[in-house]
Amino acid sequence: MKGVGAFLDTETTGLTSNDEVIEFAIVLFRYDVARRKLRVIDRYRGLREPSCAIDPGAEAVHGISFDQVRGKRLKDRAVRRILSKADFLVAHNAAFDRRFVTKLYPETEAMRWHCSMNGIGWRKKGFTSKGLQQLLAAHGIKVKRGHRALDDVTGALNLLAQTDAKTSQIYLAELLDVEPDEVERA
Repeated sequence: MKGVGAFLDTETTGLTSNDEVIEFAIVLFRYDVARRKLRVIDRYRGLREPSCAIDPGAEAVHGISFDQVRGKRLKDRAVRRILSKADFLVAHNAAFDRRFVTKLYPETEAMRWHCSMNGIGWRKKGFTSKGLQQLLAAHGIKVKRGHRALDDVTGALNLLAQTDAKTSQIYLAELLDVEPDEVERA
């Protein structure tokens, strides 16, 4: 199974439906499940000034202050160019990111979404947490800054490219629900 997907992540002003995106990253990748390969082919990361304050709790997690986003706007053309090339979207905790992304880019509502947090049986594999930072650490994947959109996307893609010891498939295969015999035929 081969194709093109896009992994995205957001950092927001808070956790409620009234909060807004302040950092957005998306990475377009080509994959070949049979060869256990993922390759980045395009990426975008941008900051965005919200119309509301950044919750102090959110700022404590991602470290993005209002001064850092003041006057910033996302490059919608760059984002839409990447979205138009993707067969599907992936996010770690897709339910959260989807709420925010569909407000900015309504066309993503109709796209197929996958959740790397809930779409893979992490606990069945023996991991005590489905949290991205904990999974990255358990796999020895280091990121420059956790809870920053592009670093989290890059780390998560590295995670999806790891081989599951029990199935000998990359985690992406499970996320896309690829049967082992499909991989062998590809």
